[in-house]
Amino acid sequence: MQFSQSLKQNSQFRRLYRQGKTAADRNLALYCRKNRLGVNRLGYTVSGKLGKAVVRNRVRRRLRECYRINERAFAPGWDIVVVARHRAVDASFHELEASLLSLSDKLGLTRKEPA
Repeated sequence: MQFSQSLKQNSQFRRLYRQGKTAADRNLALYCRKNRLGVNRLGYTVSGKLGKAVVRNRVRRRLRECYRINERAFAPGWDIVVVARHRAVDASFHELEASLLSLSDKLGLTRKEPA
């Protein structure tokens, strides 16, 4: 992640859950909030209900890769938390990528390129 940093502190996650905008579909839920930094800060939440550590880590790795590939499409200056839902375990990589991009577009996180 060249233009991004990680969200790691519990207080940062709680602030996004409480004060951020949200959008969800069957695979993911996305929370976002504007920050005053020039970079995006990302956090990933994968519940223990989704499976054992191997399953949760695979979902987390796939979500990180979805963001990394499309990082240039995101506007800078946002705190983002991606929450995996139960269907994300069985979803293909392309389904996860499409979910992430559609939810981020719905929340206004993507750059507006001149046509």
